[in-house]
Amino acid sequence: MNKITNHLPTADLQAIDAAHHMHPFSSGDELREKGARVITRAKGVFLTDSDGNEILDGMAGLWCVNIGYGREELADAAARQMRELPYYNTFFQTTHVPAIALSEKLASLAPGDLNHVFYGTSGSDANDTNIRLVRTFWAMQGQPERTIIVSRKNAYHGSSVGSGSLGGMAFMHDVNSMPIPDIVHINQPNWWAEGADTTPEDFGLQTARELEAVIEEHGADKIAAFIGEPIQGAGGVIIPPETYWPEIQRICKKHDILLIADEVICGFGRTGNWFGSQTLGIEPDIMTIAKGLSSGYQPIGAVIVSDRIAAVIDKADFPHGYTYSGHPVACAVALENLRILEEENIIPYVRDTAAPAMAKAWHSLADHPLVGDTRMTGLIGSLALTPDKKTRAKFRATEGTVGLICRERCFANNLVMRHVGDRMVVSPPLIISESEIQTLITRARKALDETYDIITEKGLLHPAP
Repeated sequence: MNKITNHLPTADLQAIDAAHHMHPFSSGDELREKGARVITRAKGVFLTDSDGNEILDGMAGLWCVNIGYGREELADAAARQMRELPYYNTFFQTTHVPAIALSEKLASLAPGDLNHVFYGTSGSDANDTNIRLVRTFWAMQGQPERTIIVSRKNAYHGSSVGSGSLGGMAFMHDVNSMPIPDIVHINQPNWWAEGADTTPEDFGLQTARELEAVIEEHGADKIAAFIGEPIQGAGGVIIPPETYWPEIQRICKKHDILLIADEVICGFGRTGNWFGSQTLGIEPDIMTIAKGLSSGYQPIGAVIVSDRIAAVIDKADFPHGYTYSGHPVACAVALENLRILEEENIIPYVRDTAAPAMAKAWHSLADHPLVGDTRMTGLIGSLALTPDKKTRAKFRATEGTVGLICRERCFANNLVMRHVGDRMVVSPPLIISESEIQTLITRARKALDETYDIITEKGLLHPAP
């Protein structure tokens, strides 16, 4: 057996990593110069790196380790399933017990009549499935021209060609001949950055009604679906005004346009309910799920669809699928994860205890001279950094310059927080305790103080003209 726990010195590990490992969303040259941070183990909300530093993971991995690290029950569930049935596919009219049991459980948890599950291994391939699914749905009803899917700028729906096209991040599109045809993007409901002099309520309605403008331009008979995250995660934790989602819902129902809620980040307790749709009052026809479905312990994603959609799709072969759709080990681990969430009352804990404590602590950072806005729903939140709170100004420096400095100061203080441009975002494991919340806030404030000193010294504390 390869020795993993008794590892080489950090510098040697970094050199091997730089020589052979290509990282997502990273510059290989920069990593070779700097050296990757090597994480060796984790427990609860804390990571330990190869130098023995204990780091509070304020991002739950990539928004996914909802029940925290080190749960032996999930390791045991994986081992049992590997010994019994390590793999079999779900093609060709075949199934297995873990996929059956997980599908039944998800149907019981999902809102409304979302009773049918199609599996993949991630949110990316689940959203690729959605592209095929909604276009097939309309084509099978004699409306093959209904192919356009409407999304939002700065949305994130995955990084494959299809899901990356659904997303609205320009830096992903610029070098990849994306988006693919028939994907249209409207503006995001980011009032703090883009609302100018409007009220949040008016801005919510204004941005939602851009969907109606697209419908008028192309015709409702050309629009297949609208897709949106209840709360935009990787886009900077953009929590929309309260007027936004009801108006989107109204427009979709009026024009019979399918509504896809991308719950990859918001699902499985993140917002204080099982799904973000329940928190924000959305009634989707389709939900995309992944991440918190297994708390990141196994790669699994899925699409949950309504009775109406399934009744149409089921009439013929759906020519789509993945080798690991409904992988038995991933399904078994997901089931155990859902059991823990349910039996340990983790979602009520988020709603009634952790989220109020986190919101109070998080909003206390609003008094910092760099912080212009604090947002928190459940256990997902953001800080908008600004040189001028009153005008909500951007920094004169290239966007993201200050955010990156703050992220690096977080890391230096043994806290993982992420920056999206000049917004700092947080999404800790759902099991974070009140004392650990205070540790997170203490480290965040220290990082903000250090950032303020650095950008003052470098002359970066100036608003854009």
